[in-house]
Amino acid sequence: MDQLKFNIMNRKLRMGMVGGGTDAFIGAIHRLAALMDNQIELVCGCFSVDPEISKESGKLYFLPENRVYATYQEMFEKEAQLPEGERMDFVSIVTPNFVHFAPAMMALENGFNVVLDKPITFTLDEALKLKDKIDETGLTFALTHVYSGYPAVKHAKQMVADGDFGKIRKIYVEYPQGWLSTKLEDTGNPQASWRTDPKRSGKAGSMGDIGTHAHHLAEYITGLKVTELCAELNVFVPNRLLDDDGAALLRFDNGAKGVLVATQIAAGEENAIKIRVYGDKGGLEWAQMEPNSLIIKWPDKPMQVLRVGTSMNSDIAAHNTRTPGGHPEGYLEAFANIYRNFSLTVRAKMNDEKPTAKILDFPGVEDGIRGMQFIDTVVKAGYNDELKWVKFGE
Repeated sequence: MDQLKFNIMNRKLRMGMVGGGTDAFIGAIHRLAALMDNQIELVCGCFSVDPEISKESGKLYFLPENRVYATYQEMFEKEAQLPEGERMDFVSIVTPNFVHFAPAMMALENGFNVVLDKPITFTLDEALKLKDKIDETGLTFALTHVYSGYPAVKHAKQMVADGDFGKIRKIYVEYPQGWLSTKLEDTGNPQASWRTDPKRSGKAGSMGDIGTHAHHLAEYITGLKVTELCAELNVFVPNRLLDDDGAALLRFDNGAKGVLVATQIAAGEENAIKIRVYGDKGGLEWAQMEPNSLIIKWPDKPMQVLRVGTSMNSDIAAHNTRTPGGHPEGYLEAFANIYRNFSLTVRAKMNDEKPTAKILDFPGVEDGIRGMQFIDTVVKAGYNDELKWVKFGE
């Protein structure tokens, strides 16, 4: 990993958190990732809609009582009033989808940088409003599309950009899960309850939750943009309110074609996201279940297996690799790469320096808008009686 250099602002960045209490699902992952490189410290938070849970969570995180808040509104207002040497520098928002926009907007309005869980907002209109506010304030915004944080994925992106595989023709990306194979939302499971509820999750189920990850991974690695798609969305579990399975055919802006599958009723599957990309000179394959390996395929020579820390020699892979060769770079490290690059960008701006391309390599508001456009388009296409092509974002 690159040697970190500090100039004017030689201290840790101060992080606040909205959500992520002791009763939360993903909050602990965010905290571990943010703190991994010793560049960030947690200084405050509103950790739950329940003030008592927020208070108890703050105690367990060893925060002073006056920096643990009952509401996120109170947190932003009071943190903004603190001296510059005390108040938080940014907030990490790790709430369900319907509680993304309001705290993110209020944070930006009060001068705080933002890290936000995906999808960016509940609706496309909200995402566009966030972009306007980010453009207006010049603050730094990161979206935690975690799979783009893996070193092997970054190396794959670099190989595609360098033209190693020629013109990209075909992209296959799939994300099978099995955890919603039964009607888990009727058992009191909080994650299943909100993720299958259109009032809290949004207009898409599996496509909004994991289909957006697959879509982002395809566009991130190839540098291409989806221009049209046709789709089928399914509800396999009786009386479920949102799709739990779906597939889409994709058309990209260079003429490439793709297939995207996202399902949460593939019984027995965990988080088996996988992508294959083929150009006119060769192809690549990456799967999260074996994250340190990038498989390279050629028409005229043997298949190669590149390994993180040993045979991946791109600057971007090295910048995002922590462990010696032979040790896995996993989910937490991928999450941490987003936080580290985000924090280095914030630090550079505070020092009146221009962030380098390597540290700017994290998902942002444009990725979030593309994700919301994907949701809108796939839902529009997926519930037609006949398969038909729908222009992306319309």
